[in-house]
Amino acid sequence: MTRLRIVNLALPKTGTTTLTDALRHAGLTVADWRIRPGQSKREDIPRMHLGKIIYEDYFTSGDPLARLDEFDAINEMSAVREDRSLWPQTDWGVLSAIQAHHPGVKFILTTRDPAKAANSMMRWNNLGKRRLPAADIPGLPRGFGRSEGELARWMEGHYAFCRRVFAGADNFMAYDIEDDGAQAKISAYLGIELPWWGQSNIGKAAAS
Repeated sequence: MTRLRIVNLALPKTGTTTLTDALRHAGLTVADWRIRPGQSKREDIPRMHLGKIIYEDYFTSGDPLARLDEFDAINEMSAVREDRSLWPQTDWGVLSAIQAHHPGVKFILTTRDPAKAANSMMRWNNLGKRRLPAADIPGLPRGFGRSEGELARWMEGHYAFCRRVFAGADNFMAYDIEDDGAQAKISAYLGIELPWWGQSNIGKAAAS
């Protein structure tokens, strides 16, 4: 039986933490954004961003998940800060390599209304106000993303990219985090029971 491997193609602030928590409640091991101390038996990847691990392994061996075999699910792959801007979920070379090396992989895309997600990005620490506009990001070149409208358009473009490259594929599913049927749809797609579903990592309330 092929091992279940899950890769989320989502952008930040679209409900990725909720998916992480749901999969962990289902007994799966999930790598989310960074490898925390104690999550891996390896000595070379703790505290590293997933994006950096994925790109290092892609260019070293061709397999972007070479050092992530301990994890059933890969979630929130992107990392953006002063010294790096890594977005594997936008890179078809990386995604096709994952599929080639892990033929049983199931890709999933967590989506959220782009306007709501953009508003959340603007309120989440310095993500929308500083880090995104200062970085070179596929679909969002440096200097863009300073407004919620630009962020929303970037997100719409990413959703379109994912749906286009996986059109007709049986190992891809997109869902809206606000869909009341999301839990059942994800469970059916992955072939596992999800005993928990809720709302995690709630951001700051909008300023009045």
